[in-house]
Amino acid sequence: MATTNASADGDFILVGFSERPDLELSLSLFVLTFYTITILGNVTIILLSILDARLHTPMYFFLRNLSVLDLCFTTSIVPQMLVNMWGSNKKISYAGCMVQYWVALALGSTECVLLAVMAVDRYVAVCWPLRYPSIMHPRLCHLLAAASWSSGIANSVLQSSMAMMLPKCGNRRVDHFFCELLIIVKLSCVDTGPTESKMFIARLIILGMPVSIILTSYACIGKAVVKMRSAEGRKKAFGTCASHLMVVSLFYGTIMFLYLQPKDNYSQDQSKALAVLYMILAPTLNPLIYTLRNKDVKKAVRKVLGKEQG
Repeated sequence: MATTNASADGDFILVGFSERPDLELSLSLFVLTFYTITILGNVTIILLSILDARLHTPMYFFLRNLSVLDLCFTTSIVPQMLVNMWGSNKKISYAGCMVQYWVALALGSTECVLLAVMAVDRYVAVCWPLRYPSIMHPRLCHLLAAASWSSGIANSVLQSSMAMMLPKCGNRRVDHFFCELLIIVKLSCVDTGPTESKMFIARLIILGMPVSIILTSYACIGKAVVKMRSAEGRKKAFGTCASHLMVVSLFYGTIMFLYLQPKDNYSQDQSKALAVLYMILAPTLNPLIYTLRNKDVKKAVRKVLGKEQG
């Protein structure tokens, strides 16, 4: 079998859902609809958090970062996915494939860490309300956001570099709707076991550490809420955390099931369905979850639309 270096000797073929042509049209309309909602919802969150002074708080600063992440993440996947679904040409260039999996991995990894940072922010808000402004000052918030982006990019550089060092075979058929890193690794002509083990450790760290921080933060929040005497205080504490918990559950539930269990446990069709869930559906629901459950965001929308009284 012919072997090539990590220079582009040809295009990759994204199989996507082409083996289910009866589903492609309806699925493409579903994806386009949710992608449009994702753009509108996240752009709205970004603009509101900038334009309304009431939203110039750490919580909305991190939410703005999350919205930017979701916008970039879906945009790195969906346009190419739709092009492939609507046309007979399922190809993507070597360079395009490398950029796609590097960007998607960097943004996905960044979101893992950012959600942990947001959990810490909620912990400080609930457990140290009087000291919250002094602890979560703008400089610390910017440092935490920078750390999230830096760790995500570092994880992507590490895993992508390992993948690019593997010699490629003539087979360039990617059984997915985007250039998924682990599938690209499988196209190598050599034993990929050691590389996959290293990548698994990297995934375990980038997923496991944030999950530990989130669980610890919410355990402390739970203890603090139980000790509250006021029912109104408990309701407020629950309200300030509920949206984040829903987003965390949706994101981590799918991504951990997808990447932290043996591939033999589920089919490639299930893998694609889960990928659609966390790459397309989750970024759509995030702004809706925060908007529908948040009075401050609703007030900001009314203010921007000129409908707020007084």
